[in-house]
Amino acid sequence: MYFPTSGVDVFPLIPFLVAFGVSFFTSMGGVSGAFLLLPFQVSVLGFTSPAVSPTNLVYNIVAIPSGVYRYIREGRMAWPLAWVIIAGTLPGVFIGAVVRVKYLPDPRHFKFFVGCVLLYIGVRLLVDLTERAAREKIKIRELEDRFKQRAIRIKKGKEGGEGGAAVIRTIKFSFTRYTYEFYGETFSFNSIALFALTFAVGIIGGTYGIGGGSIIAPFLIAIFNLPVYTIAGAALLGTFLTSIVGVVFYAMIAPFYAHTGLAIAPDWTLGALFGLGGFVGMYWGARAQKYFPARLIKLVLGLTILFLAVKYIANILR
Repeated sequence: MYFPTSGVDVFPLIPFLVAFGVSFFTSMGGVSGAFLLLPFQVSVLGFTSPAVSPTNLVYNIVAIPSGVYRYIREGRMAWPLAWVIIAGTLPGVFIGAVVRVKYLPDPRHFKFFVGCVLLYIGVRLLVDLTERAAREKIKIRELEDRFKQRAIRIKKGKEGGEGGAAVIRTIKFSFTRYTYEFYGETFSFNSIALFALTFAVGIIGGTYGIGGGSIIAPFLIAIFNLPVYTIAGAALLGTFLTSIVGVVFYAMIAPFYAHTGLAIAPDWTLGALFGLGGFVGMYWGARAQKYFPARLIKLVLGLTILFLAVKYIANILR
């Protein structure tokens, strides 16, 4: 099947299956999987124009709702956290879109940028798995283990219900601090600090075409010391809404760059095809998350990201 906007010619089942496989695992960590699909589009499908960024955002728009629905249904959506993420990333997305079109139209330079972003994400996740980090976050490790075991008991019919103590309860939310309870433990962080972080992430996400969740989620886990089971839903919801804004903005500025010959507007058909695979994969990933060890989720994501990062950075050094 030929996609005229992107110039890609591929059997339509391939984007669907790739997106399904990627999103199934990445959604467990609060990440849509767009950060892995973009390298696939660039390196495998040969889609290197600036239009690949908004096409990736179209994937997010189609795929993410199923995962968000599942986290809401299980009571694991930290709404205040989601609103802070959205408020910070939205303005950053506009800046990122301009940076991508104006300063990174060259595929080689864009790949180097992508590699640097991925390198940071991968290292941050893997550092979080070291023994030193484990000792500093023993409370979170114990909570994640207890929550996983509870999910297994429910699955085997030894314990009833998915709610109860395993839902997120807001204790305090103000301009400066958000505190919530999950499974008998209390977590708190500075709202202003997170807002500043998400603004910077919005710029990177708008440039890369990922919505920012793949950067925010590792930060929430490694820097803000929040358990992965509580941040996944909020990170996905933030990525969903910022992706909508990003796609609209790319489509709006496309006519102003028509004279350059660059494809700026998204390939809606290809993005939707990826999105359908992601929609199915994300729902089942969100549903299966509680049965997987948090450490395994982080390890798989970290190693995959690190491999891609090294590959992309090495290309420009040749």
